[in-house]
Amino acid sequence: MTAPPSPATAQDATRVARLRRWHRTHQLTFDTAVAAVVFVAILCGAVAGPHGPHGAHLPRFGVRELSPVTVVLAVLACGTLVLRRRLPRTVLAATGALTVVELVAQSNAPRAPVAVAAVIALFTVASRTDRPTTWRIGVLTCLVLTAAAMFFGDRSWYAQENLAIFAWTGMAAAAGDAVRSRRAYVDAIRERAERAERTREEEARRRVAEERLRIARELHDVVAHHIALVNVQAGVASHVMDNRPDQAKQALAHVREASRSALEELRATVGLLRQSDDPTAPTEPAPGLGVLDQLIDGFVRAGLPVALDLPPAPQPALPASVDLTAYRVVQEALTNVRKHAGDGARATVRIVRTDGALTVTVQDDGRGAGADAAVAADGPGEGAVAGSVGGHGLIGMRERVQALRGTVVTGPRAAGGFQVRVILPLGGARTGETT
Repeated sequence: MTAPPSPATAQDATRVARLRRWHRTHQLTFDTAVAAVVFVAILCGAVAGPHGPHGAHLPRFGVRELSPVTVVLAVLACGTLVLRRRLPRTVLAATGALTVVELVAQSNAPRAPVAVAAVIALFTVASRTDRPTTWRIGVLTCLVLTAAAMFFGDRSWYAQENLAIFAWTGMAAAAGDAVRSRRAYVDAIRERAERAERTREEEARRRVAEERLRIARELHDVVAHHIALVNVQAGVASHVMDNRPDQAKQALAHVREASRSALEELRATVGLLRQSDDPTAPTEPAPGLGVLDQLIDGFVRAGLPVALDLPPAPQPALPASVDLTAYRVVQEALTNVRKHAGDGARATVRIVRTDGALTVTVQDDGRGAGADAAVAADGPGEGAVAGSVGGHGLIGMRERVQALRGTVVTGPRAAGGFQVRVILPLGGARTGETT
């Protein structure tokens, strides 16, 4: 685990960031200061001797006379450096030309280091252009200034001053190219970091959208089923309240039980949104085929006869996703049968398990007004199932099954009524979808 930065390191980073911001917002002021420093350096180099007394390797000031030509050339060269960011190549050409003029004009006198301005300008060009251009311009500048110093000087061609011009111009081009490469590297790192951040945000948004869809589907299944039962039992209680109070009490008990079951399932579903450190996180398992008899019993008490055909026990445990999806398919299909198949309808639930798939079939023999309206509104092949709450029952069912790479077959039966048939592969193979 990476240790947190020390206070001193954080303060240094803050100072560096502050200096960078100041440099970006005051570039002209910075360039003016650089030009002033270079001007002072040129004047000091013009009046200093190469060696101190008794041959000491220290400069000695005041041994040379400062000529007006040197001052004028230094002023012009350093004045152009103020514009080195806006016009880098023009400034390099101007400082190079002034350096050549100084070398020619002071051929028989001690030279002033006007070439320092050309070195600064060459560094700026190298740091703001590409590598091939840097080396072409660098080689040209180096050859021109070195040749002028060798041809117009009163010393031998290999004198120390001539080699110094060659070395300083070469180092300026190399240093500028290194700065440009470093800046490009940092920009690339920053761009990759920003791209990775955008990718993480998009992935997070996608996962949030998928989770919202899943939770919305769970809530729809829970609410559609239990509210339908509550509605039916409340209607029965209202109808028989005066004549048969005992039956009304029984219907109201069913309403209370259905509402309690709805609240428990809603609490378990919404509890999935809790944070991992919440002490009241839900511990109830998701419903499955193990509690299918309780679901069927609720519909039977609501007045819908349901015949259940389950595979013989014991059976190997189903995957949790397949178990939950099969339960929700039966719940949604029976809810729609109760709402749209009409009075007197009977339903059959048949579950068949093979080595590679689980087949869930829900049939009814009703053909009431609700089914007719559903077919007229949604077209053939949708029937009662399409008439669920908000018209999203069949859509939610298909989304659940398709998430497990299964198939959904819905449509009217030849003998009357409606059928929902779902095949859920246990091995993850997709078989397609038909309607």
